[in-house]
Amino acid sequence: MTPAAGRNLTVDTIMEGVHVTRFPDRPRRFRPALAAFVAAVVLTAGCTLPAFAPRAESEGEAAAPGTAPQWRACPEVPDELVGRGAADMRYDCARIAVPRNWGTGATTGATAGPGAGETFEIALIRARSTKQRDRIGSLVINPGGPGASGVDTAVYLSFGPAFGGLPTAITDRFDIVGFDPRGVARSSPVKCISDADLDASFGYDPDPESQSSFDGFVGLNRRIGERCGAKYGDQLPLYATEQAARDMDAVRAAVGDDKLTYLGYSYGTLLGATYAQLYPQRVRALVLDGAVDPRQNLIAGSESQAKGFERAFDNFTRWCAANAGRCPIAPDARGAVTDAIAKAKASPVRAQDGREATAGWVFYAVISSLYTEQGWQELARAIDELQGGDPDGVFKLADSYAGREPDGHYSNLFDANLAVNCADETEKPTREQVRSLQSQWRQKYPLFGPALAVGMLSCVEWPGERDPYPTGRADGAPPILVVGTTGDPATPYEQTPALASMLGVGRVLTWEGEGHTAYPQTTCVTSAVDAYLISLTVPREGLRCPAR
Repeated sequence: MTPAAGRNLTVDTIMEGVHVTRFPDRPRRFRPALAAFVAAVVLTAGCTLPAFAPRAESEGEAAAPGTAPQWRACPEVPDELVGRGAADMRYDCARIAVPRNWGTGATTGATAGPGAGETFEIALIRARSTKQRDRIGSLVINPGGPGASGVDTAVYLSFGPAFGGLPTAITDRFDIVGFDPRGVARSSPVKCISDADLDASFGYDPDPESQSSFDGFVGLNRRIGERCGAKYGDQLPLYATEQAARDMDAVRAAVGDDKLTYLGYSYGTLLGATYAQLYPQRVRALVLDGAVDPRQNLIAGSESQAKGFERAFDNFTRWCAANAGRCPIAPDARGAVTDAIAKAKASPVRAQDGREATAGWVFYAVISSLYTEQGWQELARAIDELQGGDPDGVFKLADSYAGREPDGHYSNLFDANLAVNCADETEKPTREQVRSLQSQWRQKYPLFGPALAVGMLSCVEWPGERDPYPTGRADGAPPILVVGTTGDPATPYEQTPALASMLGVGRVLTWEGEGHTAYPQTTCVTSAVDAYLISLTVPREGLRCPAR
């Protein structure tokens, strides 16, 4: 499975003790994006965050399609996640039922074919400020992945700017609504990859050079695909992005809004763009932060991400050289990291519990650290400690990316990631093409290229029909705000103007910063996005916000 899993290496999963957020994303191939604010909440709580939970019996039945949901107070959700709810916030939960297969019908679903007549349950949470005034409506959130929990993210964002959450200007005017997309966390979750196979996948050599090693990785991905195919069969295409976008319109209706106001990060930009194409007249405002270019196929998206991670890593090495007092692997940070991966291939360091820090785990520690600028110092420290025989820092970073708990159990983040990404992808390469690209990209992107190439094997070996999303204009929709970060590794900046152009109604906001996603990182970015969400004021053309 490697970094890729869809189109990119973006997976946003919120983990204990490290900056945070990553999800498989279109670079999906790796994983997407929240921000350091989750880290702040996590560190405050001092707990491991549950990635998903089954429905409690007390929750009752999901509302039938087209009917109003039954909201209930659910303070236990923020209690489970961070130990408490945010001050002055009330949390309510509900479930709605949606057709498993929407087919071509926008309201009733397909009458024949896989999933016809059956439903999925979609879990919702609504965080409402007790100080709310002049309410505009709901702000629906998707954190990316695909595979990340919107329910969890809405809770984190509700904690406000002191923890890196949403500004009070937003929580004073909007209900913050999160939902777990179909197949994710609390919403009829996909689970078909064993913990052992995930350990093997993340721990595998990120650049299997010998034919036998490459074939071994093919075999691992084939086994994963066969097991998921055996469990879900012809249902696998039903986890595609277009189906989830239609679910999101059911969410809009369930919260009582005539038009959708939406904040999507990373893969969430693809979901939002798909919604805008399907329902342009039902859009009020969409913020698409950490943009994915829907027109890139699997190969183009993976190469884009390889380039993005190399660029971000170069920025990290320059930071190290300029901040030797905070970077113990200066002055040659690139040499230290590549040497650590090479040594891990030959003789991995063993932790006290017997777990080996293989080249794969070291590589994913690097990937994990590049999602936020705050992660750079964590990476430098982890590599320095690994050189001294202590792999704990490497595992902390890598496990945060992988969604691996201390007991070795994984959430369904990557199960959902593969199900969505591979259902979306129509143009998959052959194994021979992957092998050739592995060699080519090793020359162009030496640290990340090979892994991004072999990561495509996850979808190469995935069974099931494909159900691609639309890649056209959103004619009839109001202006859509597309936000890009110049140093973004997972959704490289070049994809931002590409998405805006494709939609035809996109307006680009650029943040000249580092890491994955921009809002609400600085005053400039936050002011522009808030004005758009609240008053529908579109930023001036070409607005570029400085890094600080």
